[in-house]
Amino acid sequence: MQLEPNDLYEKLEFDKILELVHVDCLGEAGAVLLSELKPETELEPLMRTLKAVEEFKLTFEENDHFPIATYPNIDKDLRMLEVIDFVMPEESLQRINRVLRMTQAILKFFTATRKEVYSTLYLTVQEIVLNEDLIKAIEKVIDEDGDIRPDASPELSRIRRNIGGKQKELEKRFRSIINNYRQKGWLTDNVESFRNGRRVLSVPSEHKRKIKGIIHDESTTGKTAFIEPEAIIEINNDIFDLQTEERREIYRILKELSAELRPYTPDLHIYQTILAEYDLVQAKARLATRLNACLPKVKQEPTLGIVEGYHPLLLLKNKQVEKETVPFTLRLLYDNRILVLSGPNAGGKSITMKAVGLLQLMLQCGMLIPVDESSEMGLYQKLFADIGDQQSLEDDLSTYSSRLKNMRSFLQLANKQTLLLIDEFGSGTDPKIGGAIAEAILKEMNDRRVSGVITTHYSNLKLFAFKTKGIVNGAMTFNKDSLSPTYQLKVGRPGSSFAFEIASKSGLSKRVLKYAKHKTGANEKAVDELLVDLQRERKELEDQLASLTEREKKLQRLIKNYEGLYRELEVRRKKLKLQAKEMDLQQSAKDNKAFERLIRELKEEKNLEKAKQMASKVRETRQRLNADVGDLKEEIYYKSTKAAELDREIKVGDFVRLRTGGAAGKVESIKKDKVIVVMGLMKMTAKLKDIQHANAPLDIRSSKGVQTDTVATSARFESKIDLRGLTKEEALRLLENFVDKALVSSATNLRIVHGKGNGILREAVKMKLREYNDISRYWHPAQEDGGDGVTLVEF
Repeated sequence: MQLEPNDLYEKLEFDKILELVHVDCLGEAGAVLLSELKPETELEPLMRTLKAVEEFKLTFEENDHFPIATYPNIDKDLRMLEVIDFVMPEESLQRINRVLRMTQAILKFFTATRKEVYSTLYLTVQEIVLNEDLIKAIEKVIDEDGDIRPDASPELSRIRRNIGGKQKELEKRFRSIINNYRQKGWLTDNVESFRNGRRVLSVPSEHKRKIKGIIHDESTTGKTAFIEPEAIIEINNDIFDLQTEERREIYRILKELSAELRPYTPDLHIYQTILAEYDLVQAKARLATRLNACLPKVKQEPTLGIVEGYHPLLLLKNKQVEKETVPFTLRLLYDNRILVLSGPNAGGKSITMKAVGLLQLMLQCGMLIPVDESSEMGLYQKLFADIGDQQSLEDDLSTYSSRLKNMRSFLQLANKQTLLLIDEFGSGTDPKIGGAIAEAILKEMNDRRVSGVITTHYSNLKLFAFKTKGIVNGAMTFNKDSLSPTYQLKVGRPGSSFAFEIASKSGLSKRVLKYAKHKTGANEKAVDELLVDLQRERKELEDQLASLTEREKKLQRLIKNYEGLYRELEVRRKKLKLQAKEMDLQQSAKDNKAFERLIRELKEEKNLEKAKQMASKVRETRQRLNADVGDLKEEIYYKSTKAAELDREIKVGDFVRLRTGGAAGKVESIKKDKVIVVMGLMKMTAKLKDIQHANAPLDIRSSKGVQTDTVATSARFESKIDLRGLTKEEALRLLENFVDKALVSSATNLRIVHGKGNGILREAVKMKLREYNDISRYWHPAQEDGGDGVTLVEF
């Protein structure tokens, strides 16, 4: 992001926000990352950062401790480790182990559940594999206090045991010598001391010739000599030799450990970087918690849509003194991009303008902001601000000259990706001339489609904002009764400066104010009041238009919903009628046996005419039922979708479902008018005309529909059908529908009663069953269960 001027952070007090985050950083590496922080202008990386901060804030709210604490900076240690044959000291190894241990704890934090809850935080370590052998290698040598372990190697253990033994022997002999010489009065009150790393006796000078040994030192006064008794010189020499061996062994151990760690130097850099990233995220999350901040809706396009926003620093300051902070809502609608903000002095104009810039900087630097979640914030490529006194002794510039210099720079660089903040626009020179120049600059900025907030007292700028598309007036409201600011922002109408009212309250005499009003003239005040009234009426009309537009949208949705419900009810009514007809048809088939028996009896009685009449009547009834069923199916499942399907030919790979409802599947192959559909682990054969396009099974609405249809179908499905007395065509049509329903209902076994007769219907049933790949086998039961008059099916 391009920032103008160079001290923009200080102008908007963003440097104070950075200081608050810095205080919460747990390590130097995180603080370094913070110092390098720059506003992000691309949506994808920014959203990843913002979501990570939001998730870390959630760990605080859920009291789900994230395992990061104070950690060391190991950059210098790693630079030394990269040097071949360099031996790392114990302190460096302890720091490295601290980083390894914390990285290990973070990796263990992300359980399967937490990976889902904190998915963005997990992305930082998703590809990280920690070699835990490094921790074991270091902790085998270094203890928790950073000291070399006594058992770091077998040789070191042996040496330290020997040192311990010699020190015990030394202690025993030294005590014996002390007791002997003390009785003789040859020792001072201090008795013993250490000189040159050796244990010595503290002997008065007059007795030093009486004790055999080595004089290591004398006191500054010369009254005391420090003597190593002859009897312990050999033991001290042994201890010295052993300690030398110990140092050599420790050096060897550390050298081997350093060599073992050296190939993993790049990984150790990565681990520290991970800690630094999490450190910065947690510091941002802590600030967000204090501000009760959240993640608004963020878009790539420049947008100003702040709802219930707070100035962060003012919010924290007021919290300390338990004072209420008034939020502001700045939502620029109807293609408006620039807000011309007016109102009395000390009414909150500048604070509101700075808050807009500060919130924008915080957001684009990956920080949650104190606004309502419904806020919509866009991303800007440039942020320009002209705030405060710009006098420059070095450049010999007045306040106004320096402002014009800023404006010239802004005009050269500004575009539609720019957010512009100007305080007291046009001030610093003659009001008429300054107002005219400000209006010209504002016009140019608006032509370039710049976004921004500009504060002013000039009436010509308020009037220009009223007349110009893309610019809107706004005001900080003022209590006329108490003559005090309310600090509330109202977008859509300009504000008065209330200069005369405030001057009257301050104690200026009426005579002075009367003269001032006379010099101002009635026109100036009338224009201001007229502008306020016009802006109010315009705002009311815009609000009414927005309300009517919203009501029209709601009405259209209601009409659409009504038409959809009406069509659905009509289809349901016809489906119920179809089910009734199908039940009548099946009942007719069941009654056919009785009719056959009756016709047989009539034939035996040689009443052929009556038999023909009854047979004809049965056929007519069945044909009528078949026709009704066919018509209803056509009307329910075909006509309603025929128009939509004309331009959408079903092809291999399409997702389809039966027109009668059920789960969706994928077309595997098409042969003439037959289609094989894969539904999960099973396949279904259907006629091309009996299927229609469907959403993929993963579609939420589709999956809900599938669950409902499947449950309903399963609940009413009966796994037995009787085809006796039907013609071959009728039986096959009913059988096909029956098997399709069985597949949708996830049935496992079917019973098909077709009778024995001459076997034509039995063979037709077998041929139809061979078309289904999902049928594992079919057979005839035992004679007592129906024999070859029944076919049993297993899926």
